Amino acid sequence: MHPRPKLLSPLLGAYYFFYFALVGVYVIFMPKALLELGYAPVDVGVIYAAAPFMRFLLPFVFRHYVSLTPTIYKLSLLFTFLGTLIFLQTVQDFWFYLVANLLFGASMGVSLPYVETIALGRLSKHLYGKVRLWGSLGFMGIALWLGKILSSPMEALYYLSAMAILTLLFGSFLTRYDTISHSSAQDDASFSLSKYWAFWVSIFLMQVGFGGFYNFFTIYETAHGISLEMTSWMWSFGVFCEIFMLYFQGPLLQRNLLNILQFATLVTAFRWFILYLYPESALITFATQSLHAVSFALYHTAAITYVFSLYTQKKLAQQFFLGIAFGLGGSVGAILSGKIYGEYLFLVESFITFLAFLVLLIHQRRKHILITQEEPA
Repeated sequence: MHPRPKLLSPLLGAYYFFYFALVGVYVIFMPKALLELGYAPVDVGVIYAAAPFMRFLLPFVFRHYVSLTPTIYKLSLLFTFLGTLIFLQTVQDFWFYLVANLLFGASMGVSLPYVETIALGRLSKHLYGKVRLWGSLGFMGIALWLGKILSSPMEALYYLSAMAILTLLFGSFLTRYDTISHSSAQDDASFSLSKYWAFWVSIFLMQVGFGGFYNFFTIYETAHGISLEMTSWMWSFGVFCEIFMLYFQGPLLQRNLLNILQFATLVTAFRWFILYLYPESALITFATQSLHAVSFALYHTAAITYVFSLYTQKKLAQQFFLGIAFGLGGSVGAILSGKIYGEYLFLVESFITFLAFLVLLIHQRRKHILITQEEPA
């Protein structure tokens, strides 16, 4: 019996909601929980380098040795949940907890590319954004809820497990909608990063440029006289603008995706530059937060859609996108922003993001040459 197509959007929405609620608990509340459990800040930094590191390594494993089949995907959902249970038993010991985070990071790095491939393959560009915004709602919802009621470090772990089991529950149904062929590891070995190297360098630099925002925006703004409460509203406003863009971006994605990526990258460079110039102005900072609609929502959707069109190995391409951008780029961005934090943080981030824009121009030129060479004489 064929699965009912009408159920795909609700199932995808539920997966995105609980997956990103899980991410929200992990990145917003668990670092503070670890500090309360006696971890030093440097220990927390090492722990939180584990998951992005695994996300970066995984695509290379799948490129040569493993195919991302429905069975592997379901195992990743299961091990994500088991990882949260292992957290409960190992959180008091740094080394055991670090190993558990490596398992957790590897599992989390498998399921999202698989689901993104189904969503991009089965949904229209217009509908994709309306479904994907449920992830933003899940992230924002768990942040607001736990921000009010969280009372102990272990409670955060319980919520982590609850979000993981719900992700497993709804995500497991999505394999019925997988229509992408499963190539062998040998076929995936033909996958080439070097052919479009400039594109991969650009998305890496783009996420490096986000390092200061993700890790130091709150510290940066409060250091310039903005209250913590006002800063939290700035975060929420950015997510609201992200949701707005995801809902209405469909018509934009019918245009040239590479031009959209160039525009979004240039807007992001401008965003960080304005934040450098006027960190003490709440009004201007709110204005820069509105640009999150372009910097994250529009850029992310255009990027994964562009990658989907660029390669025949769809799932592997999505894994490399998340691995190089949010894995390697996120890790380097976090480390670099910690090194350069100070008055010139967002000036440097603006420069790095502008470099990402210039490299995209190189990619556009190289792609045009490659297409010309491949055309029959």
